[in-house]
Amino acid sequence: MKQKISDKIIGRLTLYHSILEDYAQKDIDIISSPQIAFLLNIDDSQVRKDLNCLKNTGKSRVGYLVKDLTRSIEKTLGISKTKNAVIIGAGNLGKALAKYDNFESYGLHVEALFDNDKKKIGSKIEGKNIYNISDLKERVSSDNIEIAILTVPWVSAQEVANIIAQTDIKYIWNFTPKVLKPIEGIHILNENLMGNLLQFTHKVMD
Repeated sequence: MKQKISDKIIGRLTLYHSILEDYAQKDIDIISSPQIAFLLNIDDSQVRKDLNCLKNTGKSRVGYLVKDLTRSIEKTLGISKTKNAVIIGAGNLGKALAKYDNFESYGLHVEALFDNDKKKIGSKIEGKNIYNISDLKERVSSDNIEIAILTVPWVSAQEVANIIAQTDIKYIWNFTPKVLKPIEGIHILNENLMGNLLQFTHKVMD
């Protein structure tokens, strides 16, 4: 039976992966759990406990092979399997995400963008077409889209999410300030940017 890994551990694994990518770019072959712990300001024992979930062959006192640990994390997180996505909302945030190259490194391929602004429809961003939102269902089916990245204005978020629900999309990554209502058959991740900012400023003022 596949081991169930908590969301908190998965969150830390993504940070470990970023550190490993940095080490790889610097041609550093070995990394230790204390090094990872120091960079993230967490306890070394927590890092070792998290990495034990991967059944990695590295030894905490000797260190982990950067390449092997990276592959192990990618396999656990499903990065090795590419998932097709679309961005819905071709405003400033949507355009910025469309230009973000690192998505591909993490197994996320942005196929296209969608909007209802006639001035934007038919144009391209980084080689990605902007389609009319009315064409969403057809494009999702033909391009095997699994994920919708939602960057529309707050007032339109739930309405657009309901449109997404009429397609074969199974995941919504919501970047709007609106907390979406649950939709049967769709996993929703509300990316609370303002909430994270408030947490950060609270800590600064503490």
